[in-house]
Amino acid sequence: MRPGVVLALVSASVLALPGAAPAPGPAPRPAELADTGGGGQLILAQAPGTEATEGTVSWWDLRDGQWVQAGSAPARFGSGGLVEGGSRKQGTNTTPTGLYELPFAFGIKAAPAGTRVPYRGVRDSSWWCQDNDSTAYNRWTDPLPADCRAAESEHLIDYQGQYAYALVIAFNYAQPVHGRGAGIFLHVNGKAATAGCVSVPEEAMRQILTWADPAAKPHIAIGTEDGATAITRY
Repeated sequence: MRPGVVLALVSASVLALPGAAPAPGPAPRPAELADTGGGGQLILAQAPGTEATEGTVSWWDLRDGQWVQAGSAPARFGSGGLVEGGSRKQGTNTTPTGLYELPFAFGIKAAPAGTRVPYRGVRDSSWWCQDNDSTAYNRWTDPLPADCRAAESEHLIDYQGQYAYALVIAFNYAQPVHGRGAGIFLHVNGKAATAGCVSVPEEAMRQILTWADPAAKPHIAIGTEDGATAITRY
């Protein structure tokens, strides 16, 4: 875990085209963070406050030492608001704040042309195990292992809209703490707030998937504009 820094950001609500120049104003937001993951790409997911269920996602490239915004879109968060990642509990429908890696993408639809991140196609046998008693806790499984109960897991193909495209957010992923939470993704919007994930319109997910470059080690930073939460690595 690295020392945290407050993420205090200003939201934007208009979907911007990739490559669009940032509007004049304050310094690019990633430049305000002490830790951006050490790579050349960063996704910022920001909500007005910890009780908010809507906000903004923007994605940035580091070019010649300066962060340049590549796009932005309106976003949705957990119906329970946002909570500091290290204290999150499973089943609270809260989105964990923090700085996280993005290990791979998946989707029911084929990867958009130009996608470079590892991409797994969802099949009828594809699940995300969320069973606290399973050794596969917080992992993609295909098929579902014997020690992971279906009732405690997500059958990915059942979410035709949300999981058309998704990026895995590595919250509680490297060394999962059972009970902290599983299955946190950046995915396509459903009908309302999420169960703890971050979601954006489908076109924005397509843009993000074609923008993300594994060689640039993209990360996602999730936090609030009011400075109530901190960016840390888990």
